[in-house]
Amino acid sequence: MASLKDIRKRIDSVKRTQKTTSAMKMVSAAKLRRSEDYIREATPYAVKLKSVVSSLSTRFEGDEQDTGFGRLFRNTGGKRTGVILITSDRGLCGGFNINLSKTLARQLADEEVETAELIIIGRKGNDFFKRTDHTVLANHTDTNPGEQLALVRDIVSEFTRRFEDGELDQVILAYNHFISVIAQEPVVEQLLPIKPPEAESADEREIIFEPSPEDILETLLKKYVQNQVYVSWLDTVAGEHAARMTSMDAATKNAGEIIDKLQLHYNRTRQAAITSELIEIISGAESL
Repeated sequence: MASLKDIRKRIDSVKRTQKTTSAMKMVSAAKLRRSEDYIREATPYAVKLKSVVSSLSTRFEGDEQDTGFGRLFRNTGGKRTGVILITSDRGLCGGFNINLSKTLARQLADEEVETAELIIIGRKGNDFFKRTDHTVLANHTDTNPGEQLALVRDIVSEFTRRFEDGELDQVILAYNHFISVIAQEPVVEQLLPIKPPEAESADEREIIFEPSPEDILETLLKKYVQNQVYVSWLDTVAGEHAARMTSMDAATKNAGEIIDKLQLHYNRTRQAAITSELIEIISGAESL
């Protein structure tokens, strides 16, 4: 049986852990609010860009897919796959990273992709896939917010070039979609070849473009792909803070329950020790 001193040490240790998890919860809550602000700021541009690309792409259904912007729509049906995986650098956020990594690995297996080429943002994704048969081309960790957009441009430009040159048959984007504080959904979607966005309503007006619609669309398509990856990264960051806040909240509550149980055990042990001492005193007095 543990002594009273051991129980007191255990209670103090759990209390210190509770303070740490409570502080981490508050930090994650503050970071989550900032991340939600970033998503709200990025959403109008993403929505408008999607609308413009949708409107322009419907005008070129007969465009040859071997030249110009048509190459980004070309579907070869092959298995050579590039992957952009966005995870977090740090843990303590439940199954946030492992669920996404397993979802991606399962989809690659279902599509019979034996060796995909991955560029991973975040340390946790690299920890998972470095033990698999897939090839990790690069792993970017501890990226400052101001460097995110430039890094996205570099990654997308590299994969786009290889896709246009016929080195890859498809490029997949994997990230966690932030739904709410208690819900984050793993998403694995096709980035290249581009699936033309569905137009909400057909625009029958005659529009004069300067420069040509082809030049505009070729430029916008690459920005559209870059924007998809960038917004997905913001989505993942928000989801990470939400998942960590939820996990730390649960850990804080669990620590409180453990403290209550240890305190009860301490009181019972102390009472038993007092009772034992009283019995010894009374027995000694009676023997005299």
